[in-house]
Amino acid sequence: MRRTKPPVALVGLTVSVLALQACSGGASNSTGGNSASGGTAVKGGTVTVLQTTDFSYLDPTRGFDGGVNAFYRLVYRTLITKAANDAADPNKMVPDLAEGLGEVSSDGLTWTYKLKDGVKFDTGAAITAKDVKFGISRAWDPEIGIGAPYLRQLLDTPENYQGPYKSGENPAIETPDDKTIVFKLKAPFPEFDAVLSMPSAVPFPVGTGAGNEFINDIVASGPYDLDSFTPGSTIKLKRNPNWDGATDTERKAYPDAWNFQIGIDGATIDERLIAGQGADVNAMAGSVQTATIARLQTPQLQERVVKAPSTCLTYVGLNTTKKNLSDVRVRQAINLATDKTSLLNATGGTQFATIASTIIPSNVSGHAAYDLYPSADNTGDIEKAKQLLTEAGLPNGFSMTLDIRTRPVAQAQGEALQQSLKRVGIDVKLNVIDAATYYETIGTPSQQNDAAITGWCPDWASSASTFLPPLFDGRQITDKGNQNLAQLNDATINSEIDRIKAISDLTEANKAWGELDKKIMELAPIIPVNVENRIYLPGSNVAGLVAPQGDQDYGIIGLKDASKG
Repeated sequence: MRRTKPPVALVGLTVSVLALQACSGGASNSTGGNSASGGTAVKGGTVTVLQTTDFSYLDPTRGFDGGVNAFYRLVYRTLITKAANDAADPNKMVPDLAEGLGEVSSDGLTWTYKLKDGVKFDTGAAITAKDVKFGISRAWDPEIGIGAPYLRQLLDTPENYQGPYKSGENPAIETPDDKTIVFKLKAPFPEFDAVLSMPSAVPFPVGTGAGNEFINDIVASGPYDLDSFTPGSTIKLKRNPNWDGATDTERKAYPDAWNFQIGIDGATIDERLIAGQGADVNAMAGSVQTATIARLQTPQLQERVVKAPSTCLTYVGLNTTKKNLSDVRVRQAINLATDKTSLLNATGGTQFATIASTIIPSNVSGHAAYDLYPSADNTGDIEKAKQLLTEAGLPNGFSMTLDIRTRPVAQAQGEALQQSLKRVGIDVKLNVIDAATYYETIGTPSQQNDAAITGWCPDWASSASTFLPPLFDGRQITDKGNQNLAQLNDATINSEIDRIKAISDLTEANKAWGELDKKIMELAPIIPVNVENRIYLPGSNVAGLVAPQGDQDYGIIGLKDASKG
């Protein structure tokens, strides 16, 4: 579960979407730009990734954000993975190290996997079932296991288990032979395959990775291995000679090497990509900055521009425990009064986002189209909003405090909402919080104000199970690290979340998630603002970048001509 980052921090990080298509040019996108960059990748050469900030951790048991997850795909493998971005269904979960998807017992509590033949670490040692068990068990270590939480939540592991270094073997994972891994769950979870695609499910040789061993080095199982790493400056990858492409259908591994250049100012990255000189013809980065978009309108640059809708929702969380906001009519009035067109303009306009009326974005499975709070041109229904406020006993409005980050876009969004609600007598005071501590602050209920502008991305897009439950399950409200910013604790919603999670047919479950989306919005705990678009400008020699979900897939990117740059 991931909060979104401000645009400048996205450069080179949160994109993870490159798919290769054998086409001569970019396919037109109806909203401007292309949906793919043209060309067919060839083997060889070096791809450079330009980015502003370093990755969180090389150790996948610690790291847990969109940018580093894209990097992990180059160097690590898991039993199950997301399909490549050029697949017919890029949301689909497919076997990676495993021969097939999991075999589940009739009670839904036991999942069994068989390893493929020929899978190895970069050392040349075969990856065994015990290595898979060991790597996964590291997630319980109190110092190391700070990444994806799902395995810890789902496996039937003793409460006092603290990982393999402190507690030995994990009794919830069995390895009857070198090829078989059996997982014991606390309760049925039909999407367990997706859980095993998370970075915390990476195998490691038994006994490795204690303490800070994987802070500056790794044991690779993917197509690339660490060549050199200077924290805050560069990460260079070389081919892993013990990776066998015959065992890996999702990673094409076209380049001979990858060069991640870190600590570059976002404006400088955009300038280098626009100029496209020297080795920068082979460079790529994250979404361009808002200020750059006007410069991308020339035919030469439009040839390279790729516009990609993401799976991330920007929204305003309305704290339902606060005075006035505890009344559903007030929250509904706020939704009606919000000028979403003004908020879209504050975000950067139609190039950077699409107005949202639902919680689940359109490219997350389970999305259902509806709009409970419509208005002409999405500018707000002032008359209806005032009527609801009057019914709630607030005909003259009231005052509320909105938390925002110290980022220009966030402040512009806050001011747009402030002006929107002023029209119905709601006086919005802006509380600006340093971006470095923003999510920690708003995720602490004792420090949270009436509302906050934030965002959310799912951990996997094959269903809404990592979208709706963390944001609206009242039983998950915590004193720190709280994700349910609305602090909504509705028994009917909680019960429905449990019911849908237990549905084994994912098609049926996704339909139910869409219906629940609408039920939640009837309670108006948030204002869906917009869904981010990402604008990429890959180098002219970078082949076939497509972005079905707004994220890059480094495993299938390459160069048109390996001799260039």
